Amino acid sequence: MIVVMKVGSPEAEIARLTEEFVSWGLSPEKIVGKHKVVIGLVGETVAMDPLQIQEASAWIEQVLRVEQPFKRASREYRNGEASEVAIPTPNGVVYIGEHHPIVTVAGPCSVENEEMIIETARRVKAAGAQFLRGGAFKPRTSPYAFQGHGESALGLLAAAREATGLGIITELMDASDLEPLAEIADVIQIGARNMQNFSLLKKVGAQDKPILLKRGMAATIEDWLMAAEYILAAGNPNVILCERGIRTFDRQYARNTLDLSAIPVLRTLTHLPIMIDPSHGTGRAEYVPSMAMASIAAGTDSLMIEVHPNPKKALSDGPQSLTPDAFDQLMRDLAIVGKPLGRWTEQRQPVGV
Repeated sequence: MIVVMKVGSPEAEIARLTEEFVSWGLSPEKIVGKHKVVIGLVGETVAMDPLQIQEASAWIEQVLRVEQPFKRASREYRNGEASEVAIPTPNGVVYIGEHHPIVTVAGPCSVENEEMIIETARRVKAAGAQFLRGGAFKPRTSPYAFQGHGESALGLLAAAREATGLGIITELMDASDLEPLAEIADVIQIGARNMQNFSLLKKVGAQDKPILLKRGMAATIEDWLMAAEYILAAGNPNVILCERGIRTFDRQYARNTLDLSAIPVLRTLTHLPIMIDPSHGTGRAEYVPSMAMASIAAGTDSLMIEVHPNPKKALSDGPQSLTPDAFDQLMRDLAIVGKPLGRWTEQRQPVGV
């Protein structure tokens, strides 16, 4: 349930109501919107009469039931308003959300060595990226494929951040690596293969770093939102949803099927920000630009693009990685789509903190 307070409701009355809801055995959560305050109620509310709740205060405007199984992730839970994720970086706070300019994340699939990651970081920042992506721990289909350099690669990501001021996004695979990874990462990525690793979702939900939750390869949208609910229910409100392609019938021409229809569907169902990864979504570098532009037209809040200085020699995902020059051109092309939609600001910037 959500309790919508009237405009101008006193803080003392909101605090009193919150205490009263706790005494009823509920878990209230105060949500401050643009114009009103909403109190979300989680718990055994099925048998509760909304009219009885409304009578608890003259400052209550209305009481509504949240019909979706994903309560906190539901757009209803915020009274129809979108949320945003504010991420502190060395270059300042970056906001990802429906009412902010597109945020671009770029970098290699895996951190290979210091020279490579710093060179890539400098190039993608100069082109306009705000975050560097790079895998220290890599989940691979084959046990014989390159699995990443592990904890030592985290130090290389830290060096790249020091050199450029970019925020860092990297993937967590095992809860035992959470502490060292969280010291380096500005955003913790939960990959497609771990989307329904519920014990891991609870762990990242219990800490305060923002979470990038990638959609599982065979996950429905409801599966995905229920996974986000685990993180939100554990106390972390900063979740970004990333569509990265799903498995369908035809894998001959593209690695996955990039589900851009998920963008308008998610807009109706959830308040959470949306990111699109056209690199994994297609698996082919030549398809990435058109899918990235289509993503902006469809309404994404952010893009994740794989970039490598020499894709042919990449230790992982070379075929879907753009060269730095190609990424530079892509950013210019994306501006052509994003500016008329009011979702693009000049992002090209000199390297240096």
